[in-house]
Amino acid sequence: MKAEQKITEVVAALIWNENRFLICQRPAHKARGLLWEFVGGKVEPGETKPQALIRECREELAVTLSVGEVFMEVDHIYPDLHVHLTLFHAAICAGVPQLLEHNDMRWITKEEIGQYPFCPADEAILQRLQNGEKTQRLTGSL
Repeated sequence: MKAEQKITEVVAALIWNENRFLICQRPAHKARGLLWEFVGGKVEPGETKPQALIRECREELAVTLSVGEVFMEVDHIYPDLHVHLTLFHAAICAGVPQLLEHNDMRWITKEEIGQYPFCPADEAILQRLQNGEKTQRLTGSL
């Protein structure tokens, strides 16, 4: 009998620039390599979810975020990982995104979602975006 997997807390950012949002392509050498995702990462012990998201975006994109409300939470079980993903509305308040860890990044519209293969954990989020659900857009000022 397989032991129950520990749930990994993951945070990600829904960052808008007018009618486009930021997606990043995972490095080829990592699990789910070359799939697209929202920028973010694992919550470390002692961090709040917003603190983790700010740290991850500083490490991965060299930007400082302003973190807003939760857009959506998703549980997904991969063969190697059980994630609880919390996607926050966020805005870049300092810096210009740079590729420090990802293979590529793009600003895309909701209509372009189908052109990119995303990580399976993001599919419910993408469906909600495509359905045109009203999304709060956080501005870049604090």
